[in-house]
Amino acid sequence: MNFRNYLLSGCLITALGSCASSQTGNLNLTLSKDALFDKVKGAWAGQTIGCAYGGPTEFQYLSVMIPDSVDIPWGPGGIKKWYDGGGGLYDDIFVDLTFVETFEKCGLDAPVDSFAAAFLAKEYPLCHANQQARYNLLHGLTPHESGYWKNNPHANCLDFQIEADFAGIMTPGMVNSAVEICDRIGHIMAYGDGWYGGVYVAAMYSLAYVSDDVEYIVTEGLKSIPSESRFHACMTDVINWHKQYPNDWKKCWEEIEKKWGTNDTACPDGVELPFNIETYVNGAYIILGLLYGQGDFEKTIDISTRAGQDSDCNPASSGGILGTMIGYNGIPEKYKKELAIVEDVPFNNTVSFNKGSELSYGHALQMITKEGGKVNEKDVKINFQKPVPANLEISFEGLKLAEKVTVDNWIANFPMIEFEGIGAVIKGELKGENVPEDYVAELEVYLNDKLVEVCKLPLKYNHRKHELFFNYVQPYGKYKMTCKWTNPVKGADIWVRDVITYTTDKK
Repeated sequence: MNFRNYLLSGCLITALGSCASSQTGNLNLTLSKDALFDKVKGAWAGQTIGCAYGGPTEFQYLSVMIPDSVDIPWGPGGIKKWYDGGGGLYDDIFVDLTFVETFEKCGLDAPVDSFAAAFLAKEYPLCHANQQARYNLLHGLTPHESGYWKNNPHANCLDFQIEADFAGIMTPGMVNSAVEICDRIGHIMAYGDGWYGGVYVAAMYSLAYVSDDVEYIVTEGLKSIPSESRFHACMTDVINWHKQYPNDWKKCWEEIEKKWGTNDTACPDGVELPFNIETYVNGAYIILGLLYGQGDFEKTIDISTRAGQDSDCNPASSGGILGTMIGYNGIPEKYKKELAIVEDVPFNNTVSFNKGSELSYGHALQMITKEGGKVNEKDVKINFQKPVPANLEISFEGLKLAEKVTVDNWIANFPMIEFEGIGAVIKGELKGENVPEDYVAELEVYLNDKLVEVCKLPLKYNHRKHELFFNYVQPYGKYKMTCKWTNPVKGADIWVRDVITYTTDKK
């Protein structure tokens, strides 16, 4: 189906089976409705506050910690200033809330098509995996294809990790139900490690309703991730390093950086650079804050922020998970009073904090009933689900960096690139001045004089292709890459930054 024609269509409904299983242990599986709502509100509050707290340092500290000498200020306008600036900081929240709105409109059993349509109908700015997914959907790929790594160079990026909160918030103590929701929606923009980041975050939110033990939430939530995956290995390392250095988060951070800080086979923007937007490294910083924060909200978001890289989204996740555990009433007043200023102001193209909390609370009540629990007049009884590992997925399997060639020139001066391997990525962008916004450049890419793809490059920012070209699936061999821009117009040009070529260990 071409989702360009599906933007405003109705909701498709399919019947989905229950994932419920039960194991009570010593968990708190009965909550008053007031306590449940307080936790829902704490989840959204913690996420919003953590995002704003880390906003000023987002991707300013790459592969380095933010030192103690750098003050991270908080004061009047600490949240409102991001709304006044256009709200783009809150991409992890407004995409989240888009899916919340879809559940409200289409019901708990809404299929992936409904979420993809809602995602496309929004005109908020996106990057990395989300933007490539938007491009893919607009060009006819299905939601099951749009996040797959062969169609999305950012499949392992943290996009779904930062926007999977909704799935855990609406499934108190029902981890496998959260995973099912993630399976339905998360593959729109992610696959493999990129999807696991969202699964793990959602699982921790779900468990935070029924346990006040942070270590339990972190370790039990990881059972939702297959042990064979790289994501599981990284999180396990962090948990073990925390045990080894229980009072020194900076030493744990150093171990994370040493072993997991470099990856040249996923996000093209991070190749041979300290920039790292992979799920597992940033996921490590989420649980770094949770484990060493020890239930203290301010300490938790501060550690996740000072770990660097995506230093707004990581404290948003750790703050949201902890906010669920301690509830809105447990969040320090100095943060809540700043949130109160904007609590009824809609996030970018979606709903407000108060409205989102109201909707998620209603969905949580519905999910509790759906999965075998009880909703009574004053309280709820949760049918707890013991986490079951998700299916194993591996993105970019066997892929290895061959070479990164800096071009930094216009497409007319694109040099012939020779490489031996299985594929390449061309990084760059279409630029235009006084050019109609609906202009779409067509760039032909040839390997050994054979046309491989006619790349459609929209000028419109929200419809852009994140890379000019990518292809990882050529037969192993020696190649000469050339390009031809077939429909140039006055005022437009194509800037090429880098060409990244890939080989494989499976020749």
